[in-house]
Amino acid sequence: MGFDYALVHLKYTIPPAIVLSIAYRPLLTRLDLYRIAFLVVIAVLSTIPWDSYLIRTRVWSYPSHVIIGPKLLDIPAEEVFFFVIQTFNTSLLYLFLSKPVFHPAYLHTEKKSPNAGYLRLSHWALLKRGGQAALALGIFISIRMIKTGGHGTYLGLIVLWAFPFLLLLWSLAYQFLINLPKYSIGLPIAIPTLYLWLVDTLALQRGTWVIESDTKTGIHLWPGLEIEEAFFFLVTNCLIVFGLVAFDNALAVLNACPKHFPSVPAWPSPLLLVRALLLPVSEYDGEYLGALREALVRLRQKSRSFYLASGSFQGRLRMDLIVLYSYCRAADDLVDESSVGQAKEWIAKMRKFLDISYEKGGQRDLASNFIDKQFPQRFKSAFHHLPTAYLSRKPLYDMLDGFEMDIAFEVAGNDTSRHPIRTVADLDLYGARVAGTVAESILELVFHHLPSHVTTKEKARLLKAGARMGIALQYVNISRDIAVDARIGRVYIPLDWLAEQDLTPAAVIKNPSGTRVEALRLKLLDRAFELYDGAKDAIESLPEDARGPMRVAVESYMEIGRVIKQEGYTVRAGRATVPKKRRIRVAWTALSGPASTAAVKASSR
Repeated sequence: MGFDYALVHLKYTIPPAIVLSIAYRPLLTRLDLYRIAFLVVIAVLSTIPWDSYLIRTRVWSYPSHVIIGPKLLDIPAEEVFFFVIQTFNTSLLYLFLSKPVFHPAYLHTEKKSPNAGYLRLSHWALLKRGGQAALALGIFISIRMIKTGGHGTYLGLIVLWAFPFLLLLWSLAYQFLINLPKYSIGLPIAIPTLYLWLVDTLALQRGTWVIESDTKTGIHLWPGLEIEEAFFFLVTNCLIVFGLVAFDNALAVLNACPKHFPSVPAWPSPLLLVRALLLPVSEYDGEYLGALREALVRLRQKSRSFYLASGSFQGRLRMDLIVLYSYCRAADDLVDESSVGQAKEWIAKMRKFLDISYEKGGQRDLASNFIDKQFPQRFKSAFHHLPTAYLSRKPLYDMLDGFEMDIAFEVAGNDTSRHPIRTVADLDLYGARVAGTVAESILELVFHHLPSHVTTKEKARLLKAGARMGIALQYVNISRDIAVDARIGRVYIPLDWLAEQDLTPAAVIKNPSGTRVEALRLKLLDRAFELYDGAKDAIESLPEDARGPMRVAVESYMEIGRVIKQEGYTVRAGRATVPKKRRIRVAWTALSGPASTAAVKASSR
């Protein structure tokens, strides 16, 4: 009886598990726990028979003086625990790195096209079959190595055990394995592998476990590390990550294919996951997937704060939020990139689109034909997939009223009597129309997708609070973009505030800087934080799964205001931005809970 193997865990595998658990805790969801447990069970069940065979056939062994004693099918308890802890650590690292990834955007439909009397294989099919052929060849070679025996036995046994699983996972999830960001797959394989190589070198040198010399090649990756052991840790981490990728692939199919899977349970059963992976790629909705990719590009380009926040939402809620944002940006761009006359025409067309969409019965075909005929190609997908079936019409119509206030700036020119924002009440109304409406629509999506016991009265209160928070965020936006707006002839600062500083809209357009403008910028921010303080507590009454993500969305944007308010800060190139590390810190603490968020806000003042 000994403790050498147990000490390996105490020194080298358990500490990383603790660190990763603490780091990922704010991001952890019930679905993540399900994913990890699912992979751990599979890893243990699939490895025990193989490991037991290797021990019984003396390919490797564990001296009695290095293990505590209890065994399962001749496998020491410490070794069984290693299957669990390795899977746990690699899984957490994968989940951490893949959290920002919007997986449905990496699904691609594949349709075979006739050519000269036969079906030509697509690019994807060629890659799929190439990978299958390589893995099948490895299996064939491993069988020959085992039959031959001798020094290639251990390496052959590793390949024969691992490659069939890799072949299955590749066949099911090849699109994701090829196309997902390389960091989200490569790093969760490379980092644990290199770390375990170092740990294994120490263990082999100490004799914690022993590989029989007759079954190994004798080749070393570096002094003390057998090539077979190096390959074993590489391939086991590949198995874990490939399994997680296949899980995410199945979830993406479930969420992006509502025609085939009308509802998605919080914890999809293994059978449902397999059904999703077996759905022919030709059955994917290519038009919808393309719309999601276009929406994601708009989100990345137009709002880094909302893009960061969107990663903390899950499933179909995240998809609908991205589509909603895409619609709002497309509508805004149609107005901002046009002359006054054209902008009015676009607003009229958007009203007509809403009229058709909300007519009794929701005439989707009529709305679709109207979109195809009336809107530019680059914006069509944003209108086609707006989920009007469960969004109230009023916020969407009110948003168009906000666009008309934007147009009023061009109509008014230097005539202050026609200026659309004369008082704080006017600016509040504008913020309600262009931002409060978006917040209301977001909350409607939250209540649609997440289970909630909120009463009708309480829901109305939360929607009003959300609208106020939207106004607060718009004040931050206006305070940040004074110079940007001035370049297009707009000054959103109320006329009575300008008069207090002996300024006019024309003066700000001519010179959107100086102490008086900065004083007004701070006054806008004071109003933003006043509205924010009055609405932020409502977040804690939302469905549980929405609270953390909603805090991220709000705090990421309000942090811009905190940055601007810092003494000595200068708005650069017309815009203020939050450094990336600070944005990540804000998101992490916002997910940790309201107490952590309050502490960070206090420290940033």
